[in-house]
Amino acid sequence: MENFQAVQYLESLLGKTLRIHTIDTRLFVGTFKCTDNDRNIILSATHEYRYPSISPDIETEPADVARDDPAATGIVKADMTSRYIGLVVVPGQYITKIELDEYRPQQPGGNRQAPLS
Repeated sequence: MENFQAVQYLESLLGKTLRIHTIDTRLFVGTFKCTDNDRNIILSATHEYRYPSISPDIETEPADVARDDPAATGIVKADMTSRYIGLVVVPGQYITKIELDEYRPQQPGGNRQAPLS
């Protein structure tokens, strides 16, 4: 019975927008198409997001770091570079986190979805 419920849940995610985080800190946002027994995930219409590389010639004062810390300020700044990559297979062994993108309606006037638990 447990396997049947898992299959039903995965089927309910088909066509929804997922955010997939990987161990190399990349983030993939795309439409969920399928998965397999190895936890590989296929996304379509995918954008890849990366954190910008830090230049070694830039020095940051400790006060600046504390001021910009999201835990200290409560403000999260999404300063990532992105590119459109279309259809992509994200290998399951590199996935660290999967989220249902609740801020992108799936259809015009669509309802927002709950985050994955």
